[in-house]
Amino acid sequence: MIDSYERCGLIINGQVVRTPVAIASMAGMVNAAYVLARADHIGAAFIGGYSIDEATMEASRQMAAEGRAEFLYDDPIAALRTEIGALEGSGVVTGLNLRGSAPASYAAVADAIGDGVVYEIDAHCRQPLMTAAGCGETLLKTPHLLAETVRALKGFDVTVSVKIRAGVAADDRRLARLLWKAGADIIHVDLMDFGYARLRQIRNACPLTLIANNSITSFDRAMDMFAHGADMVSLARRSDERTLAGIDAAICRKADETGWYNAPKQLCRGGDVRSLTFCCMPVKHCPLLPFLDNIGFSREAYMEVKREAVKGTPLEGGRTTCFGSLAWCCKSSSPCMLREVAMKEAGVDTPAYMREKRLLSEKIMERVFDAVPDDHED
Repeated sequence: MIDSYERCGLIINGQVVRTPVAIASMAGMVNAAYVLARADHIGAAFIGGYSIDEATMEASRQMAAEGRAEFLYDDPIAALRTEIGALEGSGVVTGLNLRGSAPASYAAVADAIGDGVVYEIDAHCRQPLMTAAGCGETLLKTPHLLAETVRALKGFDVTVSVKIRAGVAADDRRLARLLWKAGADIIHVDLMDFGYARLRQIRNACPLTLIANNSITSFDRAMDMFAHGADMVSLARRSDERTLAGIDAAICRKADETGWYNAPKQLCRGGDVRSLTFCCMPVKHCPLLPFLDNIGFSREAYMEVKREAVKGTPLEGGRTTCFGSLAWCCKSSSPCMLREVAMKEAGVDTPAYMREKRLLSEKIMERVFDAVPDDHED
Protein backbone atom coordinates (compact mmCIF):
# COMPACT_ATOMS: atom_id res chain seq x y z
CA MET A 1 0.00 0.00 0.00
CA ILE A 2 1.47 3.33 -1.04
CA ASP A 3 1.40 5.88 1.78
CA SER A 4 0.22 9.43 1.28
CA TYR A 5 3.68 11.00 1.24
CA GLU A 6 5.09 8.55 -1.29
CA ARG A 7 2.00 9.06 -3.44
CA CYS A 8 1.88 12.86 -3.52
CA GLY A 9 4.95 14.19 -1.72
CA LEU A 10 2.96 17.03 -0.18
CA ILE A 11 3.60 18.52 3.25
CA ILE A 12 1.80 21.63 4.47
CA ASN A 13 2.44 23.13 7.89
CA GLY A 14 4.44 20.06 8.88
CA GLN A 15 1.57 17.69 8.06
CA VAL A 16 1.49 15.16 5.25
CA VAL A 17 -1.34 15.96 2.86
CA ARG A 18 -3.10 12.71 2.13
CA THR A 19 -4.68 13.82 -1.15
CA PRO A 20 -4.19 16.97 -3.26
CA VAL A 21 -7.86 17.93 -3.00
CA ALA A 22 -8.99 20.81 -0.77
CA ILE A 23 -12.18 22.56 0.19
CA ALA A 24 -12.14 26.32 -0.37
CA SER A 25 -13.81 28.70 2.05
CA MET A 26 -17.37 29.92 1.58
CA ALA A 27 -18.48 32.46 4.18
CA GLY A 28 -21.33 31.23 6.32
CA MET A 29 -20.99 27.68 5.00
CA VAL A 30 -17.55 26.09 5.31
CA ASN A 31 -16.91 25.40 8.99
CA ALA A 32 -15.64 22.38 10.93
CA ALA A 33 -18.91 20.46 10.58
CA TYR A 34 -18.92 21.01 6.82
CA VAL A 35 -15.36 19.70 6.58
CA LEU A 36 -15.86 16.70 8.82
CA ALA A 37 -18.73 15.50 6.65
CA ARG A 38 -16.27 15.34 3.72
CA ALA A 39 -13.03 14.55 5.52
CA ASP A 40 -12.50 11.13 3.93
CA HIS A 41 -11.96 12.66 0.51
CA ILE A 42 -9.86 15.78 1.13
CA GLY A 43 -6.36 16.64 2.22
CA ALA A 44 -6.91 20.23 3.32
CA ALA A 45 -9.72 22.64 4.06
CA PHE A 46 -9.89 26.40 4.43
CA ILE A 47 -12.73 27.20 6.77
CA GLY A 48 -14.32 30.62 6.77
CA GLY A 49 -14.11 33.32 5.70
CA TYR A 50 -14.01 34.79 9.16
CA SER A 51 -14.08 38.50 9.84
CA ILE A 52 -11.59 39.21 12.60
CA ASP A 53 -11.76 42.89 13.54
CA GLU A 54 -14.42 45.50 14.11
CA ALA A 55 -14.39 46.90 10.58
CA THR A 56 -14.83 43.54 8.89
CA MET A 57 -17.26 42.21 11.52
CA GLU A 58 -19.46 45.25 10.94
CA ALA A 59 -19.29 44.54 7.21
CA SER A 60 -20.34 40.95 7.93
CA ARG A 61 -23.27 42.12 10.01
CA GLN A 62 -24.48 44.40 7.23
CA MET A 63 -24.03 41.68 4.61
CA ALA A 64 -25.97 39.20 6.76
CA ALA A 65 -28.76 41.75 7.15
CA GLU A 66 -28.90 41.94 3.35
CA GLY A 67 -29.33 38.16 3.12
CA ARG A 68 -25.79 36.82 2.59
CA ALA A 69 -24.53 33.87 4.61
CA GLU A 70 -21.91 35.02 7.13
CA PHE A 71 -20.20 33.74 10.25
CA LEU A 72 -21.04 36.21 13.01
CA TYR A 73 -19.28 36.00 16.37
CA ASP A 74 -18.87 38.40 19.27
CA ASP A 75 -15.50 36.78 19.99
CA PRO A 76 -13.81 35.54 16.78
CA ILE A 77 -10.81 34.07 18.61
CA ALA A 78 -12.97 31.89 20.85
CA ALA A 79 -15.03 30.79 17.85
CA LEU A 80 -11.93 29.91 15.84
CA ARG A 81 -10.49 27.88 18.71
CA THR A 82 -13.72 25.88 18.87
CA GLU A 83 -13.63 25.18 15.13
CA ILE A 84 -9.97 24.19 15.20
CA GLY A 85 -10.59 21.87 18.15
CA ALA A 86 -13.38 20.13 16.29
CA LEU A 87 -11.01 19.34 13.40
CA GLU A 88 -8.21 17.92 15.54
CA GLY A 89 -7.54 14.30 14.65
CA SER A 90 -9.42 14.54 11.34
CA GLY A 91 -6.28 14.14 9.24
CA VAL A 92 -7.23 17.26 7.29
CA VAL A 93 -4.76 20.15 7.09
CA THR A 94 -6.73 23.05 8.54
CA GLY A 95 -6.59 26.55 7.13
CA LEU A 96 -8.35 29.67 8.43
CA ASN A 97 -9.55 32.05 5.74
CA LEU A 98 -9.45 35.46 7.42
CA ARG A 99 -10.74 38.90 6.52
CA GLY A 100 -9.10 41.79 8.33
CA SER A 101 -8.81 45.51 7.78
CA ALA A 102 -5.13 45.82 8.76
CA PRO A 103 -2.01 43.63 9.08
CA ALA A 104 -2.20 43.95 12.88
CA SER A 105 -5.57 42.20 12.88
CA TYR A 106 -4.09 39.08 11.28
CA ALA A 107 -1.09 39.21 13.57
CA ALA A 108 -3.37 39.31 16.62
CA VAL A 109 -5.10 36.10 15.52
CA ALA A 110 -1.79 34.31 14.91
CA ASP A 111 -0.51 35.47 18.29
CA ALA A 112 -3.60 34.09 20.02
CA ILE A 113 -3.97 30.79 18.14
CA GLY A 114 -0.43 29.73 17.28
CA ASP A 115 1.14 27.70 14.51
CA GLY A 116 -1.16 24.66 14.40
CA VAL A 117 -3.12 25.96 11.40
CA VAL A 118 -2.55 27.64 8.05
CA TYR A 119 -3.48 31.33 7.97
CA GLU A 120 -5.09 32.30 4.70
CA ILE A 121 -5.34 35.99 3.87
CA ASP A 122 -8.57 36.64 2.01
CA ALA A 123 -7.51 38.81 -0.91
CA HIS A 124 -10.33 37.31 -2.94
CA CYS A 125 -13.67 38.64 -1.66
CA ARG A 126 -15.21 41.25 -3.95
CA GLN A 127 -18.21 42.25 -1.85
CA PRO A 128 -18.26 46.08 -1.72
CA LEU A 129 -18.65 46.21 2.05
CA MET A 130 -15.58 44.04 2.52
CA THR A 131 -13.42 45.84 -0.03
CA ALA A 132 -14.40 49.13 1.57
CA ALA A 133 -13.18 47.73 4.89
CA GLY A 134 -9.74 47.19 3.34
CA CYS A 135 -9.73 43.46 2.68
CA GLY A 136 -10.57 41.15 -0.21
CA GLU A 137 -9.76 42.47 -3.68
CA THR A 138 -8.61 45.76 -2.19
CA LEU A 139 -5.42 43.96 -1.19
CA LEU A 140 -4.78 42.90 -4.79
CA LYS A 141 -4.90 46.55 -5.82
CA THR A 142 -2.59 47.57 -2.94
CA PRO A 143 0.01 44.78 -3.12
CA HIS A 144 2.40 46.56 -0.74
CA LEU A 145 -0.27 46.23 1.97
CA LEU A 146 -0.84 42.59 1.10
CA ALA A 147 2.89 41.93 1.41
CA GLU A 148 2.91 43.74 4.73
CA THR A 149 0.10 41.46 5.92
CA VAL A 150 2.08 38.38 4.91
CA ARG A 151 5.10 39.67 6.82
CA ALA A 152 2.96 40.42 9.88
CA LEU A 153 1.81 36.81 9.99
CA LYS A 154 5.26 35.39 9.28
CA GLY A 155 6.49 37.28 12.31
CA PHE A 156 4.77 34.52 14.30
CA ASP A 157 6.45 31.75 12.28
CA VAL A 158 3.19 30.41 10.90
CA THR A 159 2.27 28.98 7.50
CA VAL A 160 0.65 31.59 5.27
CA SER A 161 -1.65 31.12 2.30
CA VAL A 162 -2.97 33.97 0.18
CA LYS A 163 -6.29 33.51 -1.62
CA ILE A 164 -6.28 35.64 -4.77
CA ARG A 165 -8.52 36.21 -7.75
CA ALA A 166 -6.67 36.10 -11.08
CA GLY A 167 -6.77 39.18 -13.26
CA VAL A 168 -7.39 41.74 -10.51
CA ALA A 169 -3.80 42.67 -9.72
CA ALA A 170 -1.89 44.59 -12.36
CA ASP A 171 0.31 41.54 -13.03
CA ASP A 172 -0.32 38.19 -11.39
CA ARG A 173 3.24 37.06 -12.03
CA ARG A 174 4.73 40.04 -10.24
CA LEU A 175 2.20 39.61 -7.45
CA ALA A 176 3.25 35.97 -7.04
CA ARG A 177 6.89 36.96 -6.80
CA LEU A 178 6.05 39.70 -4.30
CA LEU A 179 4.16 37.23 -2.09
CA TRP A 180 7.01 34.74 -2.30
CA LYS A 181 9.59 37.36 -1.33
CA ALA A 182 7.34 38.50 1.55
CA GLY A 183 7.36 34.97 2.97
CA ALA A 184 4.08 33.41 1.82
CA ASP A 185 3.99 29.63 1.60
CA ILE A 186 0.90 29.05 -0.53
CA ILE A 187 -0.96 30.87 -3.29
CA HIS A 188 -4.57 29.76 -3.57
CA VAL A 189 -5.75 31.16 -6.89
CA ASP A 190 -9.26 31.51 -8.24
CA LEU A 191 -8.45 31.37 -11.92
CA MET A 192 -11.78 32.90 -12.99
CA ASP A 193 -11.91 32.61 -16.81
CA PHE A 194 -8.14 32.60 -17.33
CA GLY A 195 -7.63 28.84 -17.06
CA TYR A 196 -4.38 26.96 -16.90
CA ALA A 197 -2.40 29.45 -18.99
CA ARG A 198 -2.50 31.93 -16.11
CA LEU A 199 -1.68 29.17 -13.64
CA ARG A 200 1.42 28.26 -15.66
CA GLN A 201 2.55 31.89 -15.58
CA ILE A 202 2.27 31.94 -11.80
CA ARG A 203 4.12 28.63 -11.49
CA ASN A 204 6.94 29.97 -13.65
CA ALA A 205 7.18 33.04 -11.42
CA CYS A 206 7.55 31.43 -7.99
CA PRO A 207 8.23 28.13 -6.19
CA LEU A 208 5.32 28.35 -3.74
CA THR A 209 2.71 25.66 -3.26
CA LEU A 210 -0.10 26.43 -5.71
CA ILE A 211 -3.74 25.55 -5.19
CA ALA A 212 -5.94 25.98 -8.26
CA ASN A 213 -9.57 26.96 -7.74
CA ASN A 214 -12.65 27.64 -9.89
CA SER A 215 -14.83 25.10 -11.69
CA ILE A 216 -12.77 22.10 -10.63
CA THR A 217 -15.68 19.71 -11.03
CA SER A 218 -14.06 16.66 -12.60
CA PHE A 219 -10.88 14.62 -12.69
CA ASP A 220 -10.09 15.88 -16.20
CA ARG A 221 -10.36 19.49 -15.05
CA ALA A 222 -8.10 18.72 -12.08
CA MET A 223 -5.55 17.09 -14.37
CA ASP A 224 -5.44 20.21 -16.56
CA MET A 225 -4.50 22.19 -13.46
CA PHE A 226 -1.91 19.66 -12.32
CA ALA A 227 -0.27 19.50 -15.75
CA HIS A 228 0.26 23.27 -15.75
CA GLY A 229 1.61 23.94 -12.28
CA ALA A 230 -0.91 23.15 -9.53
CA ASP A 231 0.11 21.16 -6.48
CA MET A 232 -3.49 20.93 -5.30
CA VAL A 233 -6.98 21.77 -6.50
CA SER A 234 -9.81 23.16 -4.39
CA LEU A 235 -13.56 23.01 -4.68
CA ALA A 236 -16.15 25.37 -3.24
CA ARG A 237 -19.75 25.21 -4.49
CA ARG A 238 -19.22 21.74 -5.94
CA SER A 239 -17.58 20.38 -2.80
CA ASP A 240 -20.28 17.77 -2.31
CA GLU A 241 -19.16 14.37 -1.07
CA ARG A 242 -19.82 12.56 -4.34
CA THR A 243 -17.76 14.98 -6.46
CA LEU A 244 -14.92 15.03 -3.94
CA ALA A 245 -14.87 11.23 -3.66
CA GLY A 246 -14.71 10.77 -7.42
CA ILE A 247 -11.88 13.25 -7.95
CA ASP A 248 -9.92 11.95 -4.97
CA ALA A 249 -10.15 8.31 -6.08
CA ALA A 250 -9.15 9.11 -9.65
CA ILE A 251 -6.14 11.15 -8.56
CA CYS A 252 -4.96 8.36 -6.27
CA ARG A 253 -5.22 5.83 -9.11
CA LYS A 254 -3.31 8.18 -11.38
CA ALA A 255 -0.60 8.65 -8.77
CA ASP A 256 -0.22 4.94 -8.13
CA GLU A 257 -0.15 4.03 -11.82
CA THR A 258 2.18 6.77 -13.05
CA GLY A 259 4.25 7.77 -10.01
CA TRP A 260 3.63 11.53 -10.38
CA TYR A 261 0.05 12.72 -10.05
CA ASN A 262 0.76 16.29 -11.16
CA ALA A 263 3.49 15.69 -13.70
CA PRO A 264 3.75 18.68 -16.05
CA LYS A 265 3.39 18.51 -19.77
CA GLN A 266 6.70 18.47 -21.58
CA LEU A 267 8.08 21.93 -22.25
CA CYS A 268 7.63 21.63 -26.00
CA ARG A 269 3.94 20.88 -25.40
CA GLY A 270 3.23 23.82 -23.13
CA GLY A 271 4.73 22.63 -19.85
CA ASP A 272 5.84 24.83 -16.96
CA VAL A 273 9.23 25.18 -15.27
CA ARG A 274 8.96 21.74 -13.67
CA SER A 275 9.08 20.19 -17.15
CA LEU A 276 12.80 20.95 -17.38
CA THR A 277 13.14 17.57 -15.71
CA PHE A 278 12.06 15.99 -19.04
CA CYS A 279 14.21 18.11 -21.36
CA CYS A 280 17.29 16.86 -23.17
CA MET A 281 20.63 18.64 -23.49
CA PRO A 282 20.40 22.15 -24.98
CA VAL A 283 21.96 21.21 -28.29
CA LYS A 284 19.21 21.98 -30.79
CA HIS A 285 16.80 24.80 -31.51
CA CYS A 286 13.68 24.00 -29.50
CA PRO A 287 11.52 25.66 -26.81
CA LEU A 288 14.13 24.82 -24.17
CA LEU A 289 16.58 27.49 -25.29
CA PRO A 290 14.28 30.54 -25.21
CA PHE A 291 12.72 29.28 -21.98
CA LEU A 292 16.10 29.14 -20.25
CA ASP A 293 16.90 32.62 -21.54
CA ASN A 294 13.53 33.90 -20.38
CA ILE A 295 14.01 32.74 -16.79
CA GLY A 296 17.61 33.90 -16.68
CA PHE A 297 19.03 30.39 -16.32
CA SER A 298 22.13 29.62 -18.35
CA ARG A 299 22.50 26.45 -20.39
CA GLU A 300 25.59 25.58 -18.41
CA ALA A 301 23.73 25.91 -15.11
CA TYR A 302 20.89 23.77 -16.45
CA MET A 303 23.27 20.99 -17.47
CA GLU A 304 25.22 21.20 -14.23
CA VAL A 305 22.20 20.97 -11.95
CA LYS A 306 20.82 17.95 -13.78
CA ARG A 307 24.15 16.11 -13.75
CA GLU A 308 24.69 16.82 -10.05
CA ALA A 309 21.11 16.08 -9.03
CA VAL A 310 21.01 12.57 -10.51
CA LYS A 311 24.29 11.36 -9.04
CA GLY A 312 23.71 8.18 -7.08
CA THR A 313 20.13 7.84 -8.33
CA PRO A 314 18.62 5.49 -10.93
CA LEU A 315 18.57 8.41 -13.38
CA GLU A 316 22.36 8.69 -13.45
CA GLY A 317 22.80 5.73 -15.78
CA GLY A 318 21.33 5.13 -19.20
CA ARG A 319 24.09 4.28 -21.64
CA THR A 320 21.52 3.28 -24.26
CA THR A 321 19.85 6.70 -24.28
CA CYS A 322 20.50 9.65 -26.59
CA PHE A 323 22.75 11.48 -24.11
CA GLY A 324 23.97 8.58 -21.98
CA SER A 325 21.80 9.28 -18.92
CA LEU A 326 18.13 9.07 -17.97
CA ALA A 327 18.54 12.60 -16.63
CA TRP A 328 17.91 13.85 -20.19
CA CYS A 329 15.02 11.53 -21.01
CA CYS A 330 11.42 12.48 -21.64
CA LYS A 331 8.14 11.80 -19.88
CA SER A 332 7.07 8.18 -19.56
CA SER A 333 3.96 8.85 -21.65
CA SER A 334 6.17 9.55 -24.69
CA PRO A 335 7.13 6.25 -26.36
CA CYS A 336 10.89 5.66 -26.40
CA MET A 337 12.52 2.26 -26.78
CA LEU A 338 15.94 3.57 -25.72
CA ARG A 339 14.54 4.97 -22.47
CA GLU A 340 12.66 1.75 -21.77
CA VAL A 341 15.83 -0.32 -22.20
CA ALA A 342 17.72 2.00 -19.84
CA MET A 343 14.93 1.85 -17.26
CA LYS A 344 15.01 -1.94 -17.37
CA GLU A 345 18.78 -1.94 -16.90
CA ALA A 346 18.38 0.42 -13.93
CA GLY A 347 15.68 -1.78 -12.43
CA VAL A 348 13.01 0.92 -12.34
CA ASP A 349 9.43 0.68 -13.54
CA THR A 350 7.38 3.61 -14.80
CA PRO A 351 6.11 4.83 -11.40
CA ALA A 352 9.62 4.68 -9.93
CA TYR A 353 11.05 6.51 -12.96
CA MET A 354 8.48 9.28 -12.66
CA ARG A 355 9.01 9.63 -8.91
CA GLU A 356 12.71 10.13 -9.60
CA LYS A 357 11.83 12.71 -12.24
CA ARG A 358 9.65 14.51 -9.69
CA LEU A 359 12.55 14.67 -7.25
CA LEU A 360 14.80 15.93 -10.04
CA SER A 361 12.29 18.66 -10.89
CA GLU A 362 12.29 19.82 -7.27
CA LYS A 363 16.08 20.14 -7.31
CA ILE A 364 15.97 22.03 -10.60
CA MET A 365 13.35 24.43 -9.23
CA GLU A 366 15.45 25.10 -6.14
CA ARG A 367 18.32 26.14 -8.38
CA VAL A 368 16.17 28.09 -10.85
CA PHE A 369 14.48 30.17 -8.19
CA ASP A 370 17.74 30.75 -6.40
CA ALA A 371 19.36 32.06 -9.57
CA VAL A 372 16.58 33.87 -11.44
CA PRO A 373 16.74 37.68 -11.26
CA ASP A 374 13.89 39.54 -9.54
CA ASP A 375 12.79 41.34 -12.68
CA HIS A 376 12.50 38.37 -15.06
CA GLU A 377 9.39 38.09 -17.20
CA ASP A 378 7.51 34.99 -18.39
